[in-house]
Amino acid sequence: MNKTKTDHVRAVVVAAMLSAVAFVLMFLDFSVPFLIPNFVKMDFSELPALLAAFALGPLWGVVVCLVKNLIHLLFTSTAGAGELANFLLGVCFVLPAGWLYRGNKTRGRALVGVLVGACCMAVLSIPINYYITYPVYSNFMPIDAILNMYRELRPSANSLLECLAIFNAPFTLLKGALTAALCFLVYKPLSPILHGGKL
Repeated sequence: MNKTKTDHVRAVVVAAMLSAVAFVLMFLDFSVPFLIPNFVKMDFSELPALLAAFALGPLWGVVVCLVKNLIHLLFTSTAGAGELANFLLGVCFVLPAGWLYRGNKTRGRALVGVLVGACCMAVLSIPINYYITYPVYSNFMPIDAILNMYRELRPSANSLLECLAIFNAPFTLLKGALTAALCFLVYKPLSPILHGGKL
């Protein structure tokens, strides 16, 4: 098998492994009281996708985001809205991060990449949630009930768009920052596996 085919097989194997880990991490979500209503959960399922974007290339990070959500779709009852939003937000995060890192593979460039990606994810979380996630969720919970959960934290909140800007965007930025910090902690120890040294 020539080197190109070997590299492709390795990338597929690593991406599959990271997709499986990402899928598991989606279930290990948790609430962050006092920052955002309890129905909005924190998880670190973008971490494997970010590792893939750095180790294999930005498009492989997108592949991991896609595969984990396709698998998760088999276990959901929200008409796929949550998975679609999760996929889009994940792409907003890992694609710019991986693309910027790919051009200059230094720690500083990686830091710039994850900061840009986290900011993109935070800003775009507003329209993605406003136009995709919450319209579907309102079929399961009235929008007034959703707003009332936000008002428990900020009584003066008047609209869903305001709540998304005040709560969800900073929360998403925090999620990106924490995921980036974890990535910096584990990337080097996992590098031999990610780059094929132990496959």
